[in-house]
Amino acid sequence: MKSLLYLNKYLWKYRMRLGFGILFIVISKLFSVFPAQIVRRAFNEVGNYVHIYKLFDATESHDLIKSDITKTLLIYAALIVGFALLNGIFLFLTRQTIIIMSRYIEYDLKNEIFDQYQRLSSSFYRKNNTGDLMNRISEDVGKVRMYVGPAIMYTINLVVLFVIVLVTMLNVNAELTLYSVLPLPILSFTIYYVSNIINKKSAHVQKQLSELSTSAQETFSGIRILKSYNRLDQFAEKFLKQSNNYKDSSMSLVKTNAIFHPAMILLVGLSTILTVFVGGMLCIEGSLSPGNIAEFIIYVNMLTWPVAALGWVTSLMQQAAASQDRINEFLQAEQEIKNGTAKVNNIEGTIEFENVYLKYENADINALEALTFRIEKGQTLGILGRTGSGKTTIANLICKQYLPTQGVIRVDGHNLNDIPNEVLKPALGYVPQDVYLFSETISNNISFETEARSDKDLEHIINSAKLAHVDHNIKGLADGYDTMLGERGVNLSGGQKQRISIARALYKEPKILVLDDCLSAVDTETETLILKNLENFSTDITTIIMSHRISTLKFADQIIVIGEGRILEKGTHEELLKNAGEYANIHQQQLLEEADF
Repeated sequence: MKSLLYLNKYLWKYRMRLGFGILFIVISKLFSVFPAQIVRRAFNEVGNYVHIYKLFDATESHDLIKSDITKTLLIYAALIVGFALLNGIFLFLTRQTIIIMSRYIEYDLKNEIFDQYQRLSSSFYRKNNTGDLMNRISEDVGKVRMYVGPAIMYTINLVVLFVIVLVTMLNVNAELTLYSVLPLPILSFTIYYVSNIINKKSAHVQKQLSELSTSAQETFSGIRILKSYNRLDQFAEKFLKQSNNYKDSSMSLVKTNAIFHPAMILLVGLSTILTVFVGGMLCIEGSLSPGNIAEFIIYVNMLTWPVAALGWVTSLMQQAAASQDRINEFLQAEQEIKNGTAKVNNIEGTIEFENVYLKYENADINALEALTFRIEKGQTLGILGRTGSGKTTIANLICKQYLPTQGVIRVDGHNLNDIPNEVLKPALGYVPQDVYLFSETISNNISFETEARSDKDLEHIINSAKLAHVDHNIKGLADGYDTMLGERGVNLSGGQKQRISIARALYKEPKILVLDDCLSAVDTETETLILKNLENFSTDITTIIMSHRISTLKFADQIIVIGEGRILEKGTHEELLKNAGEYANIHQQQLLEEADF
C-alpha cells in the first residue's frame, strides 16, 4: 500500500472537503444509532402497556390504554423517520464532499500524468508503447479514483460506525457485546490473507488490460496494412487470445471476491445468531430487557453492510495500489533532458557539432561517431546518407530530442543543453521523416491553433502553404483550408501530407529549419519548386536538409556524406563530384536510375 502514499498530497490539497466529509459521516452515524435506542424504548414501553392492557381488559380504561399505545408508537415511528431523514441528508452531504473530492483528484492526477508524458524524452517512447500509456492515464487512474472516493468514504464510515456502535453496546451490556463481536478477529484474518491474493491478481489483470489495449490500438492504426495483406483473421485470433488471457485473469480475481464476500456475510450472520442466543439467555436471567435484544440486533445489522463492504473496499484498495504503482513508475521516471538555464534571449542559427557520439539505449554500436561540422547562420547544410546512416539521429540531436553520449553541440556558441526550451523550441522548425497530421482542419494543422483566427493569421497560413507548394491542392478540396483530416491525414496523399508538414514548419518563421528526408514522396519538379521557395523565403534561416537524393541537396552551401554514423566526405556539390568518392558514386547511380526510369 506504500504506493498510495503518493496521493497524500492531493488529500492534503482537498483537506477541507475531506474534513467536512468526515464530519458529515460522524453526524450521519449518530443519527443512525438513535433509532436503535428508540426501538429499545418502544419494545420495553409497549411490553409494559400490553401487560397493563391485559390487566384492564373489559374495563373503561381499556380503550384509553389502547389509545396511549397507538400514540406512543406513532411518536416513536415519527422519531425514527425523522432521524432517518437527517441521516440521509448528511449521507448526501458526505457524497457531495468526498466523492466530488475524488473527481477533483482524478482530474489533477490525469493532468499530472499527461504533463509528465510531455516532459519525458523520446527514449521513453522508444521503450513504452502507446496502448500501455493510454491505459495508465485512463484505466489505472480510474482505479485510483475508486480508492480516494468510495474506498476512503466507506472505510471512514466503517470506523466511525464501529466506534459509535461498540461504545453504545458496551454501555448496555459488555458480555453481550463480547459475543456479538466474537467473529470479527476471524474476519480480520480473512481480510489480511485474501487481500494479498487480490493485490497480486489485480496487478496481473491491469497488465493484461494494457496488452489488450496496445493490441487494439496497433490494429486500428494499421488497419489499412492489415486489409492490404489480408491479415485480419490472424490479428483477430491474436486479439482473441489476449482477450481470453484478460478474461481468465479477471475471472480469477472475481472468483476470489466471490468467495470473500459470502464469507463476510456468514461471519456477520454468526454475530446475529450469537446476539439472539446470548441475549435471550440474559433476558431470561433478568439482566436484559427484550428491547435490549432488539437494539443489539439492529446494531449488529447496522454493521452488516459496512463489514461486508470491507471485502469490496479491500479489493478497491488493492487494485488502486497496483494501479498507482504502475502510475508511479512513470511519474517517478527521471526527465533525461533538463530545461537549460543559460541566459539566452534569442537564437541566430549558427550550429556546431564537436566530436559528437550517440549510442541508443540497449544498442551495441554507436549511431553517431566523432561527428564534427559547423554551419553558419543563414546557410544551408545538406546531409546525404543511405537508410540507417544516422541522418534522423542528427535531426533529433539538433531538436534536443536526445542528448549526445559524448561531445558537444553548440548553437550560437552556447551548449545546446544549456539553452532554455522556451527559447530554443520556438526557433526550431522541424519536418520529420514520419509526417504526423492531427484529426483537425488543414489550417489548424498548419498553425497548431484551434481558436478563431484573424484574416492576417489566415493569410499567413496560405503564404506558408504556397511556399510548400501545397496551396493549390488544398484549394482543390471541397472545404479548402477548413477540410477536416482523418487520423494521421488518411484522406491525403503522401506528398500532400509532407508538404502540409513543411508549411507547418514555415508558419513558425523559424531561425533553424530541419528537413528530415521530407521530400521523398514528391516528384522532382515539385521538389525543385519547394527548394527554390525555401531559398527565397529568408536568407536568415539556417537550413539542414537530410536526404538520400542528391537532387535535393546539390544547391546546399555545404554537404556532408555520412555512413554508419561517420562523416565520409564534406564539401560543395562540385567539390564532392571532383573527389570521385562516395558522393560521386551515389550521384552516378541515381543518374543511371533516372535514365532507366
